[in-house]
Amino acid sequence: VFHGRILARRLVGRETRYEVEVKEPYRRRFPLVSREYLWVPNTCGCPPLREGGEYLLMARRHVNHEHTLNRILLQDGGYARPWTPREARLVREAARHC
Repeated sequence: VFHGRILARRLVGRETRYEVEVKEPYRRRFPLVSREYLWVPNTCGCPPLREGGEYLLMARRHVNHEHTLNRILLQDGGYARPWTPREARLVREAARHC
């Protein structure tokens, strides 16, 4: 789970790749750097993430069986909400209770 700002969107084959500025990671199940690529397994624009927009994103690390592909994946129906200070507060509170 992290707060990110969408810098760019690009269609790559049957997927959408977003370049994201990681503003603040909330749960650290895997390390994030300041800029990451976020992959969505479709080209329909779902979820609708706009360039310049800030979102609270729940993604997972995807590594294929050959360990040749290691990327951040936002699954179909994944959690992507516009970021607000209220969202940040709720995530921090939930992280303290885990």
